[in-house]
Amino acid sequence: MKTIKLGPVLQLEQSSAVPVVVFRATASEILSIARIERADRREDGRLVGFQRPQIQAHINEIQDYLDEDEAPILPNAIVLGFCGGVSIKSDVLVVDGGSVPPGWVVDGQQRLTAATRTQNQDFPLLVSAFLCRSVAELHKQFILINSTRPLPRDLIYELMPGVEGLPPRLSDRTAAALLVEALNYREGSPLKGMIKQHTNRAGVIKDTLIQRVLMASLSDGALSAWRDDTSLLLGPGYAMVANFFSALRQVFADDWEGHTPKTSRLVHGVGLVAMGYVMDALAFDREARSKDDFVAGLEPLVGRTAFRSGEWEFTDQRRLWNTLQNTGADYQLLATHLVSLVRRPRGLRLASDR
Repeated sequence: MKTIKLGPVLQLEQSSAVPVVVFRATASEILSIARIERADRREDGRLVGFQRPQIQAHINEIQDYLDEDEAPILPNAIVLGFCGGVSIKSDVLVVDGGSVPPGWVVDGQQRLTAATRTQNQDFPLLVSAFLCRSVAELHKQFILINSTRPLPRDLIYELMPGVEGLPPRLSDRTAAALLVEALNYREGSPLKGMIKQHTNRAGVIKDTLIQRVLMASLSDGALSAWRDDTSLLLGPGYAMVANFFSALRQVFADDWEGHTPKTSRLVHGVGLVAMGYVMDALAFDREARSKDDFVAGLEPLVGRTAFRSGEWEFTDQRRLWNTLQNTGADYQLLATHLVSLVRRPRGLRLASDR
């Protein structure tokens, strides 16, 4: 029988029952000793395998990173599990070869698949392997390894500012994260200390909601002009957003000050998202930039809102103030209504026009 030798390996003294070794190997070498087996059922109902389906977008992101970054690294280990067909001899992993590799990929299948497609087929991967006595023990270790709590999203978002080279799925949020950081911690910001983050649990407005507002504007709204220039984004871009929220707090002080999302829909997700579209409408239609500009632009809404009591009178329905929720339909309903009210009446001039 053909044998495959990999090493040198470092054996870790973690458990006397389940030996653990670490070593380096290329993607092709890993697949010669271990297989990716999807969770499935045989005709008799018996469970085989345990891996989830591939996430193609995730694999593509990793492959792009490996091919395009000047000095890519993958420090996370590919975890393999064995239930036989392997031994350790003189710091070398000796694996029984055959038509079916004896090991299983327990963790890191997306990274491994991406590495098999990269231009550099000699890219070294860190491998951690454990040797089990039974398939049941292997399943146990798989569950324990893959059920650890992921890094909180709010902490990930807080870490983004200053980080470059992230995949598009994350880098799209980086600009919004930069603005959230500035709005929450800059002196003089109208939202200083109000945004709830991993490092600011006392905030009343969820950072993901403010990010949603900012990402929409960065995508095709008023902030899109500064999206690709950090200095401009944190200069005039920040100033515009700060001026808008300063105006919002002034015009709707009774609906803002001292309130939480439960007591006022203005500081609730549905109100914030809708007001984000109002900001863009005023910035585009009236070229609003200063606080006075936005105060004047918000005046048409005074007396026509129901953020903390009463009913909204929409075109085709009436809704109690507290029935509006964080749903796509309600975001669109309120945003469309508010934007239609602030469209510039003929003859109205902003403070900056005078």
